[in-house]
Amino acid sequence: MSAIELHLPDEDATTAFGQRLAATLPDGLVAFLYGDLGAGKTTFARAFLRALGVGERVKSPTYSLVEGYDLPDRRAFHLDLYRIADPGELEWLGLDGLAEPGAIVLVEWPERGAGALPPVDVELHFRHERDGRAVRLEPRSERGRRLTRQLAAI
Repeated sequence: MSAIELHLPDEDATTAFGQRLAATLPDGLVAFLYGDLGAGKTTFARAFLRALGVGERVKSPTYSLVEGYDLPDRRAFHLDLYRIADPGELEWLGLDGLAEPGAIVLVEWPERGAGALPPVDVELHFRHERDGRAVRLEPRSERGRRLTRQLAAI
């Protein structure tokens, strides 16, 4: 399966997309979220994590860099690397949990952590469009291809 593209006309559509993707997730996932400021990355991440069962407030990790959440059967991590100048800075964050089997890892601005992050399953490229936003999903592993096929079938 190759990439798929979805139009997201407003914030509600971005939230619904996050919920839909979470519903197709059978196991762990490493997702890299690309896009300009305000393109929908954090809105998507919040909706996705809430749909997986995060009951607490899902806050943006812009200043903390990483937020971890305990789900009933695994851990979820949301990283925002916008403030990282060098991937070497990540070793001080104690990110060993990112490699746990079944972990959910969402990374905003992943290019700033190149070489220090786990292998990606799917890339989500968010962008502004004249009448809203769009997202392009590009699978990068077999798990990512399965997820993209499931999402396309809905």
